[in-house]
Amino acid sequence: MAADERSGTSTPLSSTATLSVPPSPRLKAETLLKDAVAKSSLISASTAIEFVASRDSSSSSVFVYDVAEQVGFGSFTKSWAASTRGVASVVGLETRAGAGLSLVGRLSQGTSKDAARGSILTAYTTPSGLAAMVQSFSYLPPPSPTSRLIVQVPNVTAVGESFALSPTLAPFTPALAILPDNFAVLLSAAPREAVDLAVLSYKVTTAHVIHIFDHHGAVRESGHGIIPSLPEKELGLTVQEGLSKAGYDAFDYAGDQNASTAIVLLNGPLALAVKALVSRESGLGVVVVRMLRPWDEDALCQVLPSSVKYIHVIDDVPTETTQGALYMDVFASVLDPMSSSPVVKSHRVVPARTQELLSSPSSLASFMNEISPESVPSSAVDLSAGKKVVFFSTPGSPLATVARRVEETFVSLPSISARLLTDHDVFSKPGGISADRLVLAPKTDVASVPLSVLIPLTPSGQGEVDFVAVLDQALLKSHSLLTYALPGSSVLVSTTWPAAELISNLPPPVLAIIRDRSLRIYVVNPPAVVAAAGEVNPQASELLEVAAVQASFLRLYLGKAANEELILKLVRGTVGDFVQSVSLEKIGGDIWDGLIEVEIPPPDAEAEIPKPVVLKHFTFNAIAVETDDGNTVVNGARLGSWHDAAKHIIFPSAFTPPDIQSSDCTQNPALRPEVPEHTYLVTCTVNRRLTPLEYDRNVFHLEFDTRGTGLKYEIGEALGVHGWNDASEVLDFCTWYGVDPNRLITLPVLGTDGTRMHTRTVFQALQQQIDLFGKPGKTFYTELAEYAAAKTDRYALRFIGSPEGVATFKKLSEKDTVSFADVLRRYESARPGVEVLCELIGDIKPRHYSIASAQAVVGDQVDLLVVSVDWVTPSGTPRYGQCTRYLAGLKVGQQVTVSVRPSVMKLPPDHMQPLIMAGLGTGAAPFRAFLQYRALLASQNIPTGPVYYYFGSRHRSQEYLYGEELEAFMADGIITKAGLAFSRDGARKVYIQHKMLEDADDLARMLWQEQGAFYLCGPTWPVPDVYEALVGALVKRTGMEAAKAGAFLEGLKEEERYVLEVY
Repeated sequence: MAADERSGTSTPLSSTATLSVPPSPRLKAETLLKDAVAKSSLISASTAIEFVASRDSSSSSVFVYDVAEQVGFGSFTKSWAASTRGVASVVGLETRAGAGLSLVGRLSQGTSKDAARGSILTAYTTPSGLAAMVQSFSYLPPPSPTSRLIVQVPNVTAVGESFALSPTLAPFTPALAILPDNFAVLLSAAPREAVDLAVLSYKVTTAHVIHIFDHHGAVRESGHGIIPSLPEKELGLTVQEGLSKAGYDAFDYAGDQNASTAIVLLNGPLALAVKALVSRESGLGVVVVRMLRPWDEDALCQVLPSSVKYIHVIDDVPTETTQGALYMDVFASVLDPMSSSPVVKSHRVVPARTQELLSSPSSLASFMNEISPESVPSSAVDLSAGKKVVFFSTPGSPLATVARRVEETFVSLPSISARLLTDHDVFSKPGGISADRLVLAPKTDVASVPLSVLIPLTPSGQGEVDFVAVLDQALLKSHSLLTYALPGSSVLVSTTWPAAELISNLPPPVLAIIRDRSLRIYVVNPPAVVAAAGEVNPQASELLEVAAVQASFLRLYLGKAANEELILKLVRGTVGDFVQSVSLEKIGGDIWDGLIEVEIPPPDAEAEIPKPVVLKHFTFNAIAVETDDGNTVVNGARLGSWHDAAKHIIFPSAFTPPDIQSSDCTQNPALRPEVPEHTYLVTCTVNRRLTPLEYDRNVFHLEFDTRGTGLKYEIGEALGVHGWNDASEVLDFCTWYGVDPNRLITLPVLGTDGTRMHTRTVFQALQQQIDLFGKPGKTFYTELAEYAAAKTDRYALRFIGSPEGVATFKKLSEKDTVSFADVLRRYESARPGVEVLCELIGDIKPRHYSIASAQAVVGDQVDLLVVSVDWVTPSGTPRYGQCTRYLAGLKVGQQVTVSVRPSVMKLPPDHMQPLIMAGLGTGAAPFRAFLQYRALLASQNIPTGPVYYYFGSRHRSQEYLYGEELEAFMADGIITKAGLAFSRDGARKVYIQHKMLEDADDLARMLWQEQGAFYLCGPTWPVPDVYEALVGALVKRTGMEAAKAGAFLEGLKEEERYVLEVY
């Protein structure tokens, strides 16, 4: 058959073709589905779930939340709604606080026409989105046969700085406590099971249903040959009855029937892996929870063997300090006051730990050894008898379809099963990388473990893959792809380079892996093979190149059993005898001869030592689908090109259509997700020291570029700087504390009660967020005491935190100025886990600095005036102010996270009102902004009142801050009179209050008669003297008593005409 008449098999980026059915009012939906499936057995269970849920016989409306589409679930539904009959109405929604209220309104009596005629609503969301909805669910009306809510939840969540996708349920589990009783929660992991439970969701009529399925791996796999039936509701059917009819139980038990130890965990990829491991171990069993709500205590107790003495509950939790909901359910179920109950232990697994267990076989084996009474070897994690294959390619390239063609080849064979999973990394390379994981196994090998677990793409491993194919030669220069290959395995490279050139282009680390693992490298040059066919059009050329690589793989896979005739026969099975009139026979010999083995020479001992090369690793952070309209959708972003994928994921707001963009600059939650302030990312353009280098005070001027950030500020406001800790000190602490700075940790966002999380490395957390070198309060000592292994440390910490230890605490805090890190080093046996430590310490608070510029004058710029803070403790230890140290070290071009805080420093509403400004040292900052603005008014010929400016510092030659600008303002008449007090320049110390006394009559007149405003900014110590100077001036001019003059000044505070900003 011709190439364009082959089966409806989808490409790695196009799994929709399998369900792209022509609209026809005469055909029933189920007939359409079966017809589509008959064309190809390679659709994924995830696609089948979308098909079932989107039929108008299943749902009256489907609400596709943005977070679901961002993980590749819902794009098909939207596409079908636009082009196919028999699809429910589809509504796209954004996830935000109260996200479920739209669903409540549609189902509530008297508020919706849907409620009047009855409606079954379906919502697509993720665990994070579900957590945001749960609070609204308490307002839902009771479920009925004609009015129910079904929530389909693809379980995949982005974690970490690289947005790695994880199957953790941690965002949702804390919300279980407030989930209404009329909800059922079902969890599925295997493809067949996921489709069955999706169908069951629509059959049950006595409950609202939440169905959570493994969209991270198994449910996206193709090759399972799933043909679902469309649901028919059964009146009065409960979820328990529905499970039983479908052949499932609320709990599955596997393992030793006389086990003394049992593991309980939620259904998912980790559960399938643990279940497969436990089946080989004696004394150990596992209970997989398929129905989380309603919780069935009796069913759990029935599946647990009576011999079980210890129960280990694995809980997905946001942080290690969060109590898991599953543990509470299990503990309450087995607790029996009348008899001896099993010991129940909680294992709290945070998202980063989930990633580690699923991607590292050795980590999973180690974790099992902590629980199992018998040792579990790491080799036991190899849970398949099949061959593991990985294809690396560039998305959208012609060779990206090779893996799918190989799968097609084996799916049609009666004795071999083929499973394929396609993932993408859109950050490590422009245009992204595709990784197609394929397992070829005997039909008798039960596919019980997801490919994401069977073939972990773990850079730290020793190789798990039997065969690696690199279909873009450039990837070998940028990525460490051969690290996944087993020793002695084969590697196929599609390249236009001759063998010698390929070897010369391989980075030293890649060559080292090839030699150390004795890898056999084979190359094929697809364009050269196709050239033998003569002139062909570009489309035919691409198809023939794919056939050439496909044939090369088959030849290597079949080994000695391969021959030219057999290989061509297998290729014909997927592309036909002709490719757009080009006969495969014509180039059959070239395809066979095109495969060449490359001899890798031994290392040259006399060669120069090459420069170090850092290669990147593949990280699964994107799911791509191609809809019927030809759009490629990556994490919810519809792309014209794969080169745009990373931009869409990192900067979604930049690609929001103009008609739905807000006029205001919105907060980027990824910038600093843990802080409540509206933050901006500004760029340092000037960092200039104002005092001489030999001077003992470093006062410096900063300028930041705010273009494109939306940052706006008023005159006198303060800029909050979210400073970082010193990198070298953080790394020293990590080394001392014994924690890997590159390890991922997940922390709750403040003020969200654990419903919002963010993940970063330990180094990033300790450098950018956690106040490790800040000053601890008394409660820290008390809380830290609970983690002290040594009694002396525990008692000492408790004492310092107690009322009796106030003197010791005061000495440590005020005299020794100890930091959190100092306390940990002093009491070394107190070592909580790093996640716990981060929560005990808390976050770095932003430091606020008065803005030294007027935006009306400087435009997209904000200026600061800062003095470095440093001191020496009585023990001789140097100390530094955390934020001023950070700012002093800024380089031009470095970006800084900032926020804006309102201030009491405001110009009076009438430009003719006199200004009296007194600034000490860096207290001059807001007055520079005042003067800039008054100068702007003068340039526009707008009349202004008089300005008296008093400035104080120690030496004119060293600390006359912005002196040249002030002289210019005086020369231009912007400053009517200046009182400059340099306290150390003369025999007698002169301060600003002395200069104010010289102008006492003018100051009193401006305040008493002319509605003048007085401002003081700087340290607190001169406030009493300045106050007395003003009181004396008022008494002298008006003749009133000092008490009345003081009361007059206090009254000016209410009018914002006597303003103090001191620190």
